[in-house]
Amino acid sequence: MTDAGRRPAAFLDRDGTLIEEQNHLADPAGVVLLPGAVRGLRMLHDGGYALVVVTNQSGIARGYFTLADLLAVQARMTALLDAEGVQLDGVWYCPHHPDFTGPCDCRKPALRLFHEAADTLRLDLGRSVFIGDRIQDILPATQLGGTPVLVRTGYGQDATVGLPPGTVVADDILDAAERVLAQQDMVDTGGPSE
Repeated sequence: MTDAGRRPAAFLDRDGTLIEEQNHLADPAGVVLLPGAVRGLRMLHDGGYALVVVTNQSGIARGYFTLADLLAVQARMTALLDAEGVQLDGVWYCPHHPDFTGPCDCRKPALRLFHEAADTLRLDLGRSVFIGDRIQDILPATQLGGTPVLVRTGYGQDATVGLPPGTVVADDILDAAERVLAQQDMVDTGGPSE
């Protein structure tokens, strides 16, 4: 069931999906967009998807970096994308880790951040895609009715076991966008386009 007047989102992991995986990145100078990220994001946007980053950032709970560091890294990524004409619709993050802060309802694969984004941006979760390089990034699709998309960048090269049913596996964010839009075209037209 779709929500009238709501658009789908591409829920995107950050590290290893949009930018190079650097293991608890704290320095904005280390932000490097992955090849194809800009083009893939532009395609998803042009295809009608809101661009929403949802990221686990346990480095805050672990004491590896501060909230200010996280926001500086986020600002750098946003600036790099803006320079290419790509604007994110929102960024949500979880600063927790169960070993340090106890359980929370926002650390992926938990659903709170996705619901918050959907409420804030008026998104249709059931028509959304959940793109990331780890199982935890794409598992929310199974409960929210969207499409899980695993990219083979970052940790995605090793995440081949236990994928949710219907997972689309893509080389990178550009390949993911092409596959998602091709599937959308098949649904919209009732079959493969000629």
